[in-house]
Amino acid sequence: MTPSCASKNADLPYDRVWNFSAGPSVLPQSVLEEVQRDLLNYKGHGMSVLEMSHRSKVYGSIISDAEATLRRVLKVPDNYSILFLQGGGTGEFAAAYLNLMASKSVREKQQKLGRPLACDYIVTGGWSKSGLKEVERLGANVNVVLDGVKSATTGETVYNSLPPVSEWNLGKPEETAYVYYCENETVHGVETPANFVVDAVDPSVPVICDMSSNMLSRPVDVSRFGAIVAGAQKNMGPAGVSIAIVRKDLLDRDESDPEVTRNIPSVLDWCYFDGAASMPNTPPTFSIYVCGLVFKWVEGQGIETMEKIRNERAKMVYDVIDAHPEFFHGLVDKKYRSAMNLVFTLPNAELESKFIAEAADCNMIQLKGHRSLGGIRVSLYNAMPIEGANAFVAFMKQFYENNH
Repeated sequence: MTPSCASKNADLPYDRVWNFSAGPSVLPQSVLEEVQRDLLNYKGHGMSVLEMSHRSKVYGSIISDAEATLRRVLKVPDNYSILFLQGGGTGEFAAAYLNLMASKSVREKQQKLGRPLACDYIVTGGWSKSGLKEVERLGANVNVVLDGVKSATTGETVYNSLPPVSEWNLGKPEETAYVYYCENETVHGVETPANFVVDAVDPSVPVICDMSSNMLSRPVDVSRFGAIVAGAQKNMGPAGVSIAIVRKDLLDRDESDPEVTRNIPSVLDWCYFDGAASMPNTPPTFSIYVCGLVFKWVEGQGIETMEKIRNERAKMVYDVIDAHPEFFHGLVDKKYRSAMNLVFTLPNAELESKFIAEAADCNMIQLKGHRSLGGIRVSLYNAMPIEGANAFVAFMKQFYENNH
């Protein structure tokens, strides 16, 4: 029996679908409507933002307003720079390493030690693993603090939990350049609790966090991080722009030493962008404009409200998974389950294919798990209305009744 899809067209104007994509992801409807209104003629200026010079006064106001809004929403302290960058989160794998190792404070620390400082990497899933591989390729002196956990049944490394801090292999503070981790693993559905890492790391060591897939979904104490980096296309806007929030002392360099920036391409150089208000060259103008609208939307909701809604959406789905664990097999330790990317499997591949196909018939798309993991992945980013989560939960319950 096929689910009735009673909610197929409910709460879906413009013949839209419920988009559960892991990224690029759903955007707030009100933001899309404002973009639509302004697409041909932005605020009476006679042209689209798509056509606008980044050197114009009008666009200068757009990007400065976006930065100011994000600073208010996250309460970013004055001693942090906000940078709009290209290259996505992947580009920031290399940028974080190259910029930190060029920092005056890190270089002085390394000189005092008399040998290369270690770069500590906490690996909790696919994206932190990719970050690790990138800096290894660049020749970093890497210390792996942890790499997943060992499966109790196979002994293999799996990414579904975190070991206790007592088992972490953190380097000595005087021997460590920085600690890097990804707070929410989009592929494996593991989310590190807020402040879990910064509480474990010596305050003298900068913590670099990739928040690509949970940025703006909950409050964050920016002052506890050396830098926060994030691709925009999950919670903040469309693909094409990434954001770095960097403590300014880490941008301080000894410019008289030619070795400092020899290996940093300009496009990855945070100082280069910081010195030109994120526009040393042509930025991804339209993507930044849309991000600015999303920031205003979040500000209107309130970051605490965003967190409340994110937890409510996730709980609705996890409650169904937990009610029928023999059918909906959750893959992640409950203490570390993501509120953004919820992953589970069904009893067999045939049922998974049927689930995805019937969901699509009910206007619910992009539910197939990542190719490296399989199963089902439900991405519930900020712009997913609670009605979308309700519709998905109703589908899950109906599918269970028809197939268990």
